[in-house]
Amino acid sequence: MAYRSLSAFIDKLEQKGELIRIDTFVDPVLEIAEIADRVSKTPEKNKALLFENTGTDFPLLINSMGSERRMCIALGVEDLDEVAHDIEELFKKLTGPKNGLIEKLAMLPQLGKFASWMPKVVSGKGACQEVIMNEPDLSKLPILKCWPKDGGRFITLPSIHTKDPNTNIRNIGMYRMQVFDKNMTAMHWHKHKVSARHFNEYKKLGKRMPVAVAIGGDPVYTYSATAPLPDNVDEYMLAGFLRKKRVELVKCITQPDIEVPADADFIIEGYIDPEEELIWEGPFGDHTGYYSLPDWYPRFHVTAITHKKNPVYPATIVGIPPQEDAWLGKATERIFLAPIKMTMVPEIEDMNMPVEGVFHNLVITSIKKEYAGQGQKVMNAMWGAGQMMFNKILAITDSEVDITDYKKLSQHVFNNLNSATDIYFSQGPMDVLDHSCSKLGFGGKMCIDGTKKWEEELSEPISAFNLSNEFSAQVLTNTFPEIKGINEYLPKELGLPVLFVAVEKNRKGHVKELHEQLCARPELKGFKMILYVEHTVDADNIADFLWRFCNNLDPRRDHFYGDTGIIGLDGTRKTKAFDGFERPWPNIIVADDETIKSVDDKWSGLNLGELIPSPSLKYKSQMYGEEAEVAENA
Repeated sequence: MAYRSLSAFIDKLEQKGELIRIDTFVDPVLEIAEIADRVSKTPEKNKALLFENTGTDFPLLINSMGSERRMCIALGVEDLDEVAHDIEELFKKLTGPKNGLIEKLAMLPQLGKFASWMPKVVSGKGACQEVIMNEPDLSKLPILKCWPKDGGRFITLPSIHTKDPNTNIRNIGMYRMQVFDKNMTAMHWHKHKVSARHFNEYKKLGKRMPVAVAIGGDPVYTYSATAPLPDNVDEYMLAGFLRKKRVELVKCITQPDIEVPADADFIIEGYIDPEEELIWEGPFGDHTGYYSLPDWYPRFHVTAITHKKNPVYPATIVGIPPQEDAWLGKATERIFLAPIKMTMVPEIEDMNMPVEGVFHNLVITSIKKEYAGQGQKVMNAMWGAGQMMFNKILAITDSEVDITDYKKLSQHVFNNLNSATDIYFSQGPMDVLDHSCSKLGFGGKMCIDGTKKWEEELSEPISAFNLSNEFSAQVLTNTFPEIKGINEYLPKELGLPVLFVAVEKNRKGHVKELHEQLCARPELKGFKMILYVEHTVDADNIADFLWRFCNNLDPRRDHFYGDTGIIGLDGTRKTKAFDGFERPWPNIIVADDETIKSVDDKWSGLNLGELIPSPSLKYKSQMYGEEAEVAENA
């Protein structure tokens, strides 16, 4: 389904009971983000929010794709798996054997349909150029400052258009943009991104790089800018396929080499000079739930801002999960499952990226296993597949397991796991936002093969786990005062041979030493894995525990085995004093007291019902100081 405008999508959300209008003034600096955070983390209240009084001429839409239902509405489907099915059917029709002329001719309508989805440049101006600012001024837009230690206001849902200067092939990506003045931002593209490569090519040529930023329009445009497409595949071809209608593009006014969607709400045109000094950008409260710390990025100079006559400014926030970006990720998980199965890893049955893993950190895959070593084959294939190269922890299980039923999944995996032989470690490229890596963008990976083992894969029989009657979390915490919490539910109620331990480390090698001492205790016989996080984390809150653990672990560096074969995984905060860790360590993202009080005070006028307490209150005790970067001695 194609939306003729972002306003049409808003109307559809309202018809479906998925949108709340707020006419009270709410400040784009901190307050809007705090309200969106409360709403997105409250399932029964989780709605899209349209702030109609932002202190500017423009309303602001947020959390518009912040649930599976709204993500489906955005893509015009009843279920996200519909898109994967459509891709699979199209691929089969286009690539299957054609035995005769009749079969080949029968494919012509399919090819014609495919051609009708391709983007097209149209002449003249588009609706996105109905109003041209006399002087481009970003302060006229309701641009958010999301978190208290952010470096400033950030454009958070931009579709950034660049072209390769040698091939003229277009790329659309989504990279945050910190606003520094009325006509200059930073452009936060990472070194792995296509636009960064375009920038490097312009630098070689000594030319200015034209750039255009589209904001709004059909929500499919926004999703497509986030999609992990292969290089040189046009994002607007994907958008055309998803909306079953081609994207019409118009040339920019001051950057005519760049084309943008004619029906976008805002267009910000400009350039980047590769010869210019980079700018110190950040910090920014990121999708990991931690601040990404400052670094040097290119300067983007605005040459024009155009917009529709009655535009809506869409935005999002990211932070401690769950947030709206979790559902963009879920769409990618479902949509790109079919291409992965058909082109790279045919044995894959299903894939799941739990929200606690913030996309790349944790991926669960089920496979149809037909021979020994197939789990390792899938591991290597997936770590070489596009953005899956950033994956940190990969768990593989059998096709009969429902990988969304975490209880049954974990029982199946641990019942088939020899922790000494079925856990594999590697290293390679990592997301530059991964703060646990000793080196920026390069770190360790781990694969847990929880499939049923063939005879060739067994070095010894895998014994069933029987929890010792002597096991007691209270005894362990009394014996080891550095242990501040142990999750008893996993071994006692689920029968899992795994411990979650919150520990306050105070010396070099402390966690490894504690692990060896725990492994030597007879009541831990039969356990296979112990996961450690810092003492501020509640070990009984499985979601928060896994979120912190996955963020803070470099698997290759931070694993160790006890004498009994139990693997220990150290997901605590790393420091120079205790761990020899040289990089800065970021703080988790929490709203400040002033913003929390301000939102509390105006809540009754927001049309949001009973007060939702700030989620940040839960996490304040887990912070190390108040700054974005944790002090070494905190």
